[in-house]
Amino acid sequence: MNKTILILILIFIKIPECLCQKNDSLSYQLFKDRLVFYSDIGINSAPFNLKDNFNLGIEKIKYRNNIKPTLGFGFNYQWLAIRIGFNLPVNILNKEKYGDTKYFNINIKSNVNNFFFTVDFKNYRGYSIIDAYKFNNDIENNLIMPSNNAMSISTNLWYLKNKTFKMRAFEGKSGHFNSESKTMYLKGTLNYFNIHNNSQNIIPTELADSIDYKNAEEIGALDFGIIPGFAYGNRIKNWQFGLFLGLGGVIQTKYYTKNNSTRSYIGIAPRFDFKFCGGYSKSNYFILLVSDFDIRSVRINNLNYNHTFYNVRITGGFRLKTKKKDYQ
Repeated sequence: MNKTILILILIFIKIPECLCQKNDSLSYQLFKDRLVFYSDIGINSAPFNLKDNFNLGIEKIKYRNNIKPTLGFGFNYQWLAIRIGFNLPVNILNKEKYGDTKYFNINIKSNVNNFFFTVDFKNYRGYSIIDAYKFNNDIENNLIMPSNNAMSISTNLWYLKNKTFKMRAFEGKSGHFNSESKTMYLKGTLNYFNIHNNSQNIIPTELADSIDYKNAEEIGALDFGIIPGFAYGNRIKNWQFGLFLGLGGVIQTKYYTKNNSTRSYIGIAPRFDFKFCGGYSKSNYFILLVSDFDIRSVRINNLNYNHTFYNVRITGGFRLKTKKKDYQ
């Protein structure tokens, strides 16, 4: 496992390095001195699963949150960027099958020279176990578990090797690309995340047995590591697209809690980094599709806990001129 992660990291370091371009100050345009007003609508989700040899021949338990649409409003001007977002009181999935999920998120970001920094807090309360009829004949479809809670605190710092690859151009609000731009990057990441069920078993009682970690009331991890990757951006006839793609590893302190007793372990885990942004952008306005994925994993003995945090948004806005000039 360790050798596989090392080989993949070396591939991600060496191959994209050959592709990176020389400095080209015309590959982007920034609108630092324009007032940028925008709105976005999208979804946030955080499904997870547990894999092990559970009772009744069940090998995988799949947990799904109900998805609510999110609406956001924001503006950018010079160094200042503010966005206010909230969930709409509508469940996209059937409430009788998936229950109701309460979602909360705070995101802070900053961009200085070649560095891009984010702090992100997420909390989801209310999950359902899909296909619960496989272990309980009295359940027609899903088992709703309103106390199941997933939480994540994440701090990330990207270093972009190529000075002409601008994160503002990639995000598409206060800048865009004029031509092809690409760079190697390194992402430093520090994360704490867990799932719990208010001092009750995370898994349903039908699947519980005598092994403590299978019957855990809380599972989580604190990890940190480096993710090398490759970023690409381009804009052709006002159509812009870009992505971040990275693969690395983290050192992980992982734990589970049962009956007020906690056992912890130290290990390593792979970590995947993916961002996508694409759409139509002219100097005065833009409309973009934005998505990013954050995939976490924890292994405790034979139990695998896998969690995917992701969001998808459509963002549109205007860049209003001021007396100052745009930057290249």
